[in-house]
Amino acid sequence: MSTGPLTSSKANMPRSRAKPAIGNEPASKKRKIEHSSSSQRISQTQSRPSFTTVLERLKEETDGKRAAEGGADQWARPATPKLNENKDRIIFQQIDVEDNYEGNVPSLRMFGVTENGNSVLAHVRDFLPYFYIPQPRGFQREDIEPFQDHLNSLISSSSVKKIEIVNRRSLWGYRGESQNPFLKLTISEPRSLPKVRGLFERGECAFRGFFSTAVGEPYPTFESNIAYTLRFMIDTRVVGMNWIEVPAGKYELVSPEKKKSLCQIEIKLRWDAFISHSPDGEWSKIAPLRILSFDIECAGQPGRFPTANEDPVIQIANMVTRQGETQPFIRNVFTLNSCSQIVGSQVLSFDDEQHLLEKWKDFVQEVDPDVVIGYNIANFDFPYLIDRASELGVSKFPYLGRLKGVQTKVKDTHFSSKAYGQRDSKETPLDGRLQLDLLQFMQREHKLRSYTLNSVCAHFLGEQKEDVHHSVITELQNGTPESRRRLAVYCLKDAYLPQRLLDKLMCFVNYTEMARVTGVPFNYLLARGQSIKVLSQLFRKANEEGYVIPALKGEGSDDQYEGATVIEPEKGYYDVPIATLDFSSLYPSIMMAHNLCYTTLLDKDTIARLELVKDIDYIQTPNNDLFATSSKRKGLLPTILEDLIAARKRAKADLKKETDPFKRAVLDGRQLALKISANSVYGFTGATIGKLPCLAISSSVTSYGRQMIERTRTEVESEYSIANGHSHNAKVIYGDTDSVMVRFGPTELDNVMALGAEAAEFVTSKFVKPIKLEFEKVYYPYLLISKKRYAGLYWTKTEKYDKMDSKGIETVRRDNCRLVSTVIETCLKKMLIDRDVQGAQEYVKQTISDLLQNKVDMSQLVITKALAKTEYAGKQAHDELAKRMKKRDAGSAPALGDRVAYVIIKGMKGAAAYENAEDPLYVLENNIPIDTRYYLDNQLSKPLMRIFEPILGEKANSLLTGEHTRTIQIATPTVGGLMKFAVKTVTCLGCKTALRANNSLNKNGAVCKNCRPRMGELYQKQVASASELQIRFSRLWTQCQRCQGSLHQDVLCTSKDCPIFYMRKKSQKDVEDANAVLERFSGDSW
Repeated sequence: MSTGPLTSSKANMPRSRAKPAIGNEPASKKRKIEHSSSSQRISQTQSRPSFTTVLERLKEETDGKRAAEGGADQWARPATPKLNENKDRIIFQQIDVEDNYEGNVPSLRMFGVTENGNSVLAHVRDFLPYFYIPQPRGFQREDIEPFQDHLNSLISSSSVKKIEIVNRRSLWGYRGESQNPFLKLTISEPRSLPKVRGLFERGECAFRGFFSTAVGEPYPTFESNIAYTLRFMIDTRVVGMNWIEVPAGKYELVSPEKKKSLCQIEIKLRWDAFISHSPDGEWSKIAPLRILSFDIECAGQPGRFPTANEDPVIQIANMVTRQGETQPFIRNVFTLNSCSQIVGSQVLSFDDEQHLLEKWKDFVQEVDPDVVIGYNIANFDFPYLIDRASELGVSKFPYLGRLKGVQTKVKDTHFSSKAYGQRDSKETPLDGRLQLDLLQFMQREHKLRSYTLNSVCAHFLGEQKEDVHHSVITELQNGTPESRRRLAVYCLKDAYLPQRLLDKLMCFVNYTEMARVTGVPFNYLLARGQSIKVLSQLFRKANEEGYVIPALKGEGSDDQYEGATVIEPEKGYYDVPIATLDFSSLYPSIMMAHNLCYTTLLDKDTIARLELVKDIDYIQTPNNDLFATSSKRKGLLPTILEDLIAARKRAKADLKKETDPFKRAVLDGRQLALKISANSVYGFTGATIGKLPCLAISSSVTSYGRQMIERTRTEVESEYSIANGHSHNAKVIYGDTDSVMVRFGPTELDNVMALGAEAAEFVTSKFVKPIKLEFEKVYYPYLLISKKRYAGLYWTKTEKYDKMDSKGIETVRRDNCRLVSTVIETCLKKMLIDRDVQGAQEYVKQTISDLLQNKVDMSQLVITKALAKTEYAGKQAHDELAKRMKKRDAGSAPALGDRVAYVIIKGMKGAAAYENAEDPLYVLENNIPIDTRYYLDNQLSKPLMRIFEPILGEKANSLLTGEHTRTIQIATPTVGGLMKFAVKTVTCLGCKTALRANNSLNKNGAVCKNCRPRMGELYQKQVASASELQIRFSRLWTQCQRCQGSLHQDVLCTSKDCPIFYMRKKSQKDVEDANAVLERFSGDSW
């Protein structure tokens, strides 16, 4: 690899401290899911401390002790206290509950950690699964035993352990207050339950004339489709991540030689022998869980992405932190071959890869992490390590969980959800250890243009990281101990950043609180959708109130219901304050106010049978569905919502009083989890492929919502009118789902804010409690473009606006190129903040001119779209490009769920846009021209018209026509097609005449015979141009060095998320071309 700038012998070029390399810079590193669009601004020019400096500071902060480097003497957990099972109770925070299918004895495992940091495994036995069926009329107690024998004979086993008659109410529908008899079937072990349930589902359970159904028709079952683990947690009031207390005398200690796990404390107990503490007050704390963040590096072969069957694992970096602490107490890196020492971190070097993998497995078992985190560890690091160990025959490696002798295996998974889309993934269960892949967390919780580690860190931490291509990694590995040290520092940083993101975004604390609030195991939160969380809460409340839940087949439905109302917007630019009135928690409030629930749903026959009176005993919703009022029966869903909202109020009140930072974080996580849970209940009832869809509830909620928005408009416009003594007639200019925008008339901000607060109280008084309309903000000025598209300055105080806010406009959309969001955001700032519409127009014209003259940097033109389906109905640009990239290099090609980055290039005449989509890096490396006209016509024009038409009317079209839209004509690509047979002709640098043998001394020279007298002048001009280009490149190179933290090392970063990457690549190409032109002068005699 060249380390100096490529300069002509006839031109002196400035040099950086570590010289910029003008050569083939490698493509981006796929392992960190590289996409080209960036969410960050250009790096700061100030020099950042290098990561080696960060490591040194971490060492200093721990007083320079060896412990700071995480030596092997620090790996083990605290010593286990001596326990007497008859005198000592055991209290631990359970982190995972899983079923255990050893033999035919039903049991579960609860893994956890004590307050002192000791790991625990509790074997819970004798909890039997069960489900319910309605008791047929005439079925007597004496029929129970023969019926049990009959069922067991049908499945050739003794799976049905017990049948008893119990009184319960079905969750579905109001049938009066009396309970109905059900048969509770207790099953011997979880795997047999589906067999018994199947008899009823297939209508094969007929017995003495009972349970008969039409051929193929199912006999209804209740609570037969709930997972065994969740059933246990519900019945024992265990919620995700809560504290468990096992009293003395209620457990049996497992002796060391009989332990089935690596946990320090292992016990056996009955399912009803422990106390489950509700996670409130002192029990809201979190144990000092050990969190391992790791990252691996692999040495790939030239031209392709590393594969586990051929390419070695060369480094594994590890950071181990205790939950609640900010600094890792273990920092080390396992390296293949020698590596220079790194201050503040332990370097463990190995001569062969097998030894490295074995020792890392030993490290994991010794440290015994409770939580394992990283970036893309689910789809890359873990599968690669497992596959590589298998390839090398390291039979002792794949035992990374807590259970002895249980092999760690990789499984393919497919996740599909309306909220999160489709995603192919891999899963590597680590028994007893939680996993949190920060990439999956980001894709679930945050809408970003790009999900590379670099882009995410820039967005949330405000800093870049060096991204090194896999081919450069191989070079560093094959170099010296010092070059491997550089790679190790890079690897350590990639292990440290997920931990920093975890702390910054409070991911672990927030997920812990979500598990506690919804009652599901922590591992469900990344692997499952929203429905299971609502279902868990519904089962718990139903259990308390004596309801049983029908097991419905979630087969989906074509039934649709009308969504929320959108009051037609009165488009325009409003240079007066516009008040915004919002309904607080609209859908949960409607469900509580009108008692909408499965348990209150009525039909006309029941109304007639029970002689119910309309508007007293029941209501008819605007959607014509019927529900019992709370005077007859309080609904289960409204009760759950009330509990969630009351708990959130308590958490927010506690948050205000709490001063301890960690306890504040827990409380904040709790109130957020409670808010999300309350808002999820409505969606659960409308999910037609869910476990318990009920369109009568969801459509009634939206119909009430539509009615309320319309009534709000009527009440506001009639009350705040000149006829009622006000100075102006108020006008609702827009309404959407749960908010209305009101132009009261006055231009004074404080006056409008007072009217907004007054109007909110006035309208609230017209609705049933707890429905509440709130005044939150004023937009001034306000640009209303269309439905769900508007922008304005956001005011909550009269002194100064809070921010510039926009909805549905291209500043926040991810499927446009960055140029669109940059231009629209700048225009909005000029129009709304500077009140300079003319300046905005001039800026747009200049930008269009720059675009069409190829003066806009490529980083601004990259488009990203999610590869959300395996097959699309029509051809899509990003999908077609992904297929082409897979043919070039399958290892680095985008996978299902990834965001694909592309630019549109000049194509053959008549070619479709999807044929012209290309990888930005490929475009730069092959000097392919961009189709700038496409970006003007298909990306910029419509967004510009949307924001300028409300202000300029028809004159807005002048932005897209005129002198500034003259285009520089660029030929179609010179790669592929007939162009590969074309011969490039060299032209004179003076008059541009084609150089041939008859008009020049050298047909590959610089000038023709006529321009030879000007040769000196042309040469000096080219030298000046080359010098300017080299200076620009050197500046970009130095900026990248500052970002990586060293002015004395080459830039290896290939982060396609960073705008400077494309600038540097373009500048590099420009310098190469300029130097090539200078070389032409060497062929001419002077």
